Amino acid sequence: MTAEPVTTSQSPSPAQVPPTVRASLSPSRAADFKTCPLLYRFRSIDRLPERTTVEQARGTLVHAVLERLFDLPAPGRTPAAAGDLVAPQWDRMVTEQPELAGLFEGAEPAGPVEFLRSAAALLEGYFAVEDPTRLEPAERESLISAVVDEELLIRGYLDRLDVAPDGALRVVDYKTGGAPREAFEARALFQLKFYALVLWRTRGVVPRVLRLLYLRDAEVLDYTPDAEELVRFERTVVALWRAIEQATARQDFRPRPSRLCDWCSHQALCPTFGGTPPPFPVAAAAADPLRDARSGPVAPGADE
Repeated sequence: MTAEPVTTSQSPSPAQVPPTVRASLSPSRAADFKTCPLLYRFRSIDRLPERTTVEQARGTLVHAVLERLFDLPAPGRTPAAAGDLVAPQWDRMVTEQPELAGLFEGAEPAGPVEFLRSAAALLEGYFAVEDPTRLEPAERESLISAVVDEELLIRGYLDRLDVAPDGALRVVDYKTGGAPREAFEARALFQLKFYALVLWRTRGVVPRVLRLLYLRDAEVLDYTPDAEELVRFERTVVALWRAIEQATARQDFRPRPSRLCDWCSHQALCPTFGGTPPPFPVAAAAADPLRDARSGPVAPGADE
């Protein structure tokens, strides 16, 4: 699909948000609640800190390189050029987030070097599935938003949006993990359907393709939504938010144990593992109705 530039969709400022809007929801936080209501509480209400993992940092780095790769003229978007962007982008990330400098504390001396090498290897996976010299993305790392049900603002970051000459949209999401098992694939498609819903409601166009690029395994997963499906998905998102509101009002966010618990940062506070959650921060939960729009991964691309 050959893309043509379009104007980036900007997320509304608080002053521009319609007065009927009561809250905001991102695909990451919606997926958290679906996965485990208590995880949603820890991240969106308690705002508990989570140490950035090597995998998250590598994902953010690869996303940054792929975003800036398209700043180069088309003939210059080569594997070598992408590799040359890795170290400077990592230096930029560490400058902006100094805590990343401690990511390799206690690791082998070659840890940082191996980290950069592993990011470069993922970029090789990207070039195995796409030829960036033939693409001109319309948007990269773009924040998009829409109001649904007259009261819920949904928004999130697109890794990339391609727009064909006939106006067809292709949403592209980079995944730095391996091609997913069923549970992870469902979460990834949920995220892309979220974006498709926003684009449909704001631009009147159902994306022709939702594309997941799994860089580690050099695999592509394409999905084609339709309007009826997005109508059903919108109902699901609204019902999900109402369930979150009810849980907040009752201060009742229960754990939902699964295989994903192995990756959770909050096992020490989870009743499933013998822990006790902190007191419910009622004032914090009610203070900012748009809080979810500003919560989530430290940077686009970190949520892999």
